[in-house]
Amino acid sequence: MILENVIAAVQELATFKTMLLMTVGAMAGLLAGAIPGFTIAMAIVLTLPFTFGMEPSQGVATMIGVYVGGLSGGLMSGILIGIPGTPSSVATTFDGFPMARNGDPGFALGLGVWSSFFGGIIATVLLVLVAPQLAKVGLEFQPWDYFSLIFFALTVTASLAGENMIKGLISGALGLIVACVGEDDINGVQRFAFGNEFLGEGFAFLPVLIGLFAFSQLMSDIRDTASARKSLTDMGDVSVRIEHKRAIKTIFKDWVNLVRSSLIGVFTGVLPAAGSSISNILAYDQAKKASPTPEKFGTGHYGGIIAPESANNATAGGALITMMALGIPGDVITAVMLGALLIHDVIPSPAFIAEQPKIAYAIFIAFFFANFLVLILQTGALRGFVLVTRVRMYVLASIILVYCGIGVFSLNNITNDMWTLAIFGVVGYTMRSLKFPLAPMILGVVLGPIAERWLSRSLALSTDITEFITHPWSLFFLIASLFSIGFSLYQKERGKKVWTLWYAPVLMLALTIPMFMMGGLVRPALAVVLIAIAGLMVTRIPKAARALKSA
Repeated sequence: MILENVIAAVQELATFKTMLLMTVGAMAGLLAGAIPGFTIAMAIVLTLPFTFGMEPSQGVATMIGVYVGGLSGGLMSGILIGIPGTPSSVATTFDGFPMARNGDPGFALGLGVWSSFFGGIIATVLLVLVAPQLAKVGLEFQPWDYFSLIFFALTVTASLAGENMIKGLISGALGLIVACVGEDDINGVQRFAFGNEFLGEGFAFLPVLIGLFAFSQLMSDIRDTASARKSLTDMGDVSVRIEHKRAIKTIFKDWVNLVRSSLIGVFTGVLPAAGSSISNILAYDQAKKASPTPEKFGTGHYGGIIAPESANNATAGGALITMMALGIPGDVITAVMLGALLIHDVIPSPAFIAEQPKIAYAIFIAFFFANFLVLILQTGALRGFVLVTRVRMYVLASIILVYCGIGVFSLNNITNDMWTLAIFGVVGYTMRSLKFPLAPMILGVVLGPIAERWLSRSLALSTDITEFITHPWSLFFLIASLFSIGFSLYQKERGKKVWTLWYAPVLMLALTIPMFMMGGLVRPALAVVLIAIAGLMVTRIPKAARALKSA
């Protein structure tokens, strides 16, 4: 039966017109993802009217091409010029841009391209095998659970703070304050406006992001005549060749990071309204925490590119799972796709795969094929992008600022966004000069509004704060958050202090509490496995403690 459905779906998609439309869609997605300010959601919305005259599977396949292309396209500008083309590529810039600046843009781009590809393939496998089962997890999440998930993501600030924890925390707090300026999304109350109309409107996320990343970096690059006349090629031995073979070997060597990050991406995509802007940061954080050399992250480490790029493409698979199995869009992009299906009287539901197998399997295959298509197109496009490294900085800075200005203004067609870009460019440059890390501030700006929204919804349903503890998923993420906050200290003291030997088993035992609360058979069984592993680790602590004391 499955084979018949696959053959029927392949016949549906394997036409010249469909392949051409998917190719055009993927190219449009790559372009949209690479231009800062021009979001994937915007590209999908612009694509929607063209799908009205198509067959349902053909229209969705075109939009999937745009979706996958956009997620992959953001890495190009993020790695080469330090400006994430989309919010889903924010974490990629943390190591991708330093690696390019260190004279290895070809390797950095190769890592990004192949990580995106492998992340998409892993998500496709999960999409086919466990779509209905995994989608049910998304139904369990309530506002308290979402807030705790975002709170867990915010604890990444401690990991991104670098050596100076105080400056990192100040930077993160500034990001949260910036996110609070303007009207409250739930109640419409103005905060931190001081009667000023400009502040009352709040700061749009993308102008802030581009200002902090792009404007501040460009000002640093051209602050004197000598550096302004240089190009990236002048700054080191820069190769303009995409290093595919080296990138693939490195990714296979770090396969655990790839698989873990892809699973984080799929899980985040399954949760409605979470999306790749969260998954890429979470994956980066977990990769850094699991690495034996976390101090190398942020300086151009390959693991810092593999994690976010595999996660953001895998998120697309998770979002499609929720859309198909439950009829609930996982993000704005799948919401538009859902609208396209509804226009054609195709209604996703738990019975969708059984009732509409041809369209369902067409979506599976289109997503699978889109990853290959984008890989091929992006490899060709990167040859042109890498030539950016030969352009003098003052020329490059002028062109980038023009495109940033156009992209920012096109969001809402208001001049306030241009002022926001300029203001936060100066703020970012000042923070760079004073050695404040920008990553925690970006994290606060990205996740702050989402956290506030879910907290407001939680308190609107109930003012009893014990709800955050009595809901299993919420408790799960709160426990993970507590251990995440102390993880930086744990890594610093690991192998030196006896208490660090207790960190992993205590974490495992603590997480079993919400897992038992979830009920059923699978999760309590996993909790029992965790208890057994923790018990085994505890029995080895005395011997390890004696070794530490004698060292």
